[in-house]
Amino acid sequence: MNDATTNALANDFAGLTAVVTGGASGIGAATAALFAARGARVAVLDLDPGGVPGPLLGVRADVTDGDSVTAAVNEVVAAFGGINILVNNAGIGAAGTVEANDLDEWRRVLDVNLLGLVRTTRAALPALRRASSAAVVNVCSIVATVALPSIAYVIGSSTASLAAAFAAAALIIFRHRSNVVRLLDGTERRLGVRT
Repeated sequence: MNDATTNALANDFAGLTAVVTGGASGIGAATAALFAARGARVAVLDLDPGGVPGPLLGVRADVTDGDSVTAAVNEVVAAFGGINILVNNAGIGAAGTVEANDLDEWRRVLDVNLLGLVRTTRAALPALRRASSAAVVNVCSIVATVALPSIAYVIGSSTASLAAAFAAAALIIFRHRSNVVRLLDGTERRLGVRT
């Protein structure tokens, strides 16, 4: 990369606001840091945002609780004036076969990995619709595309999040000129058109 390309990338998200769920650690923290390094205002929604470094805005949110998510999104909009990018990254893992684990564990994984994505997208939709440029990124495991019996929960919730990405595309892209992207452990497939 030459200096001109590096300088252009340093500010390619300038003036935009990104929200990253599950952004206090792991892939979410790296994503939030990269958005900030490239000029975006960034809010991290997490169960424990206490260690989120500046200039990121750490906001406590539980993606299994609609009121918590709505309050967190409202706090971000009040602080930054809107939302351009939503990264649905919050997720949990679980191991076990279909027959070995009870339905309560399935519900817990789906509540975080799938319904958390739905709750956060729903709460952010009004702000995303007001934005001149908007995108939703849904992060899920690559195992959505393969069958491994010992991690049936992750496969089920990841596959469902892919379906939710297509549903979000129908809600956002075709009516509001936005992007919905799914990320599979670094592999990207764009759904819709770039604005």
